[in-house]
Amino acid sequence: MIDSLAHGAVTELRIARPERRNALDTAHCRDLHAALDAALADGARAIVLTGEGTAFCSGADLHTVGDAGFLDALYAMLQRVVEVPVPVVAAVNGPAIGAGTQLAIAADLRVVAEGAVFGLPTAGLGLAVDPWTVRRLALLAGGGPARRMLLACERLDVTAAAGLVDRLGTPDDALAWAGEMAELAPLTLAYNKLAVNRLLEDATDPETLDALGAAFSACWASDDLVEGRRAREEKRAPRFVGK
Repeated sequence: MIDSLAHGAVTELRIARPERRNALDTAHCRDLHAALDAALADGARAIVLTGEGTAFCSGADLHTVGDAGFLDALYAMLQRVVEVPVPVVAAVNGPAIGAGTQLAIAADLRVVAEGAVFGLPTAGLGLAVDPWTVRRLALLAGGGPARRMLLACERLDVTAAAGLVDRLGTPDDALAWAGEMAELAPLTLAYNKLAVNRLLEDATDPETLDALGAAFSACWASDDLVEGRRAREEKRAPRFVGK
């Protein structure tokens, strides 16, 4: 079950499976994917992902990880987290293991509790993560920590995994930070997110360059740009609408 909680312009999506430490099975991956789409349809301007209880996500549910469709559902959900055009903040309130680490690194930013740990123990289980996960982990955590997680199956705390920690804090802190982002210009945030994600993957791909060019032009032609300038002149907070 995925709980969806509205906090003004921020939607909190909470994996509510504490009896399994929020492990993901096929149904939960599909439900989280659908919840992301529903949040956008309802007008969310920022999203916070977290887990019920003391764990963020303990990984894939090993009872169902071999089910037909699990990997497709998992990776479709992770890519949806990456692709939604609003900031996604992972409130890592406890252990983020396996698919939990994947979910955390799919988010744009991470607010991490002091006792949280990250891990990808695939080599201890005979499993594997896709190349996107390896690349993203190395980009965020650094090559050394990524190798420790992938080759030695180490679990890294907030100090060892410093590259994955944007802020220390609680889910409430993540909600407050997301609330600040929700007040910023949506088109600019969408462009910035697209640029960061796409350029790190392939800065020369023609499709990427076309998409970035269109998003860049939309910012400069937007009503929000006019509003930002007017608000500055009038010495008040801008009221952005995403147009």
